[in-house]
Amino acid sequence: MYGVCGRVACCLFFYNGRLTGHVDIQYNRGMKTSTDSKAALTNSLNQVLADSYALMSLTHLAHWNVEGPGFFSLHTAFETQYEELFTAIDEIAERVRALNAYAIGGLSTLAHTAQMKEFAAPIAQQDYVKRLIAANDKLLTDAGEARDLAIRADDAESQDLMIRRIALHQKTAWMLNSFLKG
Repeated sequence: MYGVCGRVACCLFFYNGRLTGHVDIQYNRGMKTSTDSKAALTNSLNQVLADSYALMSLTHLAHWNVEGPGFFSLHTAFETQYEELFTAIDEIAERVRALNAYAIGGLSTLAHTAQMKEFAAPIAQQDYVKRLIAANDKLLTDAGEARDLAIRADDAESQDLMIRRIALHQKTAWMLNSFLKG
């Protein structure tokens, strides 16, 4: 028999209808983790948050300034990408808060944390695409680290969020790489 009361789960053991023992288990709102692994996970999620914000900004810059024969397709693709990132940023920050930590913010803090290579406009459309591929690759690396920390922390919700982010950025990188093959 298993019951939950506040922050303690209690397992009761019965044999032939008689209580033979019990075990109390402390838990942290669905996340069975130490303070250190929780801090590492929230730091890693904040890294993904900063990366996502920086990538959104770079994608928006490319959207505004792209020129050339692929203008319409790239302009539309970049718009789709930065709008999706805007939604994702909120979801990542809210996950950090759900873990009882604080989401980072402020342009200088986000830029410093992301450490993404900025680019100035105008540049050739292929260069926008190449630089956005590199930014997506950095985000993929950091999201993979956050996913792995979520696995170690037994935090299925953060793991799921990072898996969804990884899948989306893998698809985005594939599409951008495919554009360069044209």
